[in-house]
Amino acid sequence: MKLISWNVNGLRACLKKGFMDFYALEKPDMLCLQETKMQEGQAEIETPDAEQYYSYAEKKGYSGTAIITAVKPLSVSYGIGSEKHDKEGRVITAEYEDFYLVTVYTPNAQRELTRLQYRMEWEDDFRAFLKKLDAVKPVIVCGDMNVAHEEIDLKNPKSNRGNAGFTDEEREKFGMLLSAGFTDTFRFLHPDEKDRYSWWSYMFKAREHNAGWRIDYFLVSSRLAQRVKRADILDGVMGSDHCPVLLELE
Repeated sequence: MKLISWNVNGLRACLKKGFMDFYALEKPDMLCLQETKMQEGQAEIETPDAEQYYSYAEKKGYSGTAIITAVKPLSVSYGIGSEKHDKEGRVITAEYEDFYLVTVYTPNAQRELTRLQYRMEWEDDFRAFLKKLDAVKPVIVCGDMNVAHEEIDLKNPKSNRGNAGFTDEEREKFGMLLSAGFTDTFRFLHPDEKDRYSWWSYMFKAREHNAGWRIDYFLVSSRLAQRVKRADILDGVMGSDHCPVLLELE
């Protein structure tokens, strides 16, 4: 089973940059998208062999997630059941026979960390949401989690420490999620691999110099970890400031 997650930084823009060619080439069983930045009806994608599910932010041109799945889910739900968090289209959960698939676009703490306190509340509530699912059946959660967990996960850890995405608080919350029974699949298979990133700033030719951050993840309930066959970062794929990440399960 092949799953792909991609922050497309605007699906309508990404469609003009080879999105459908990528989809046709990879043929994932499930494709999870973040930061679709659109409202209902603003983009048409032809996927005759797959169903599409979208969650839209109330604010136009902002946030948003999607799941395109060739395997029909048993059920699909939106948000995490919290009015405080569910107005930005950040979470979709698809239930399958053996697992839940959750796509997430985690809130950014923003410059000057203006949203860090909200981010901390989100982290606790989202972790509780995942643990509740995990009590029923295993969970695969993927998306732009807006945090580089360890120093190995970004090019310049010393100069970025304390910046959004690499604050001690955000890193600690990510560690708490792992401790709650989840495994970072890329690090599970590639514990020491350096210079593998999924996001690069558009400034300073960051992608050209591979000055990036690994902030896009596939996590699985730890009891699924032994089924992880491949976990990769498709850093040659263009079309966004993020690249897709991939998970194959036996």
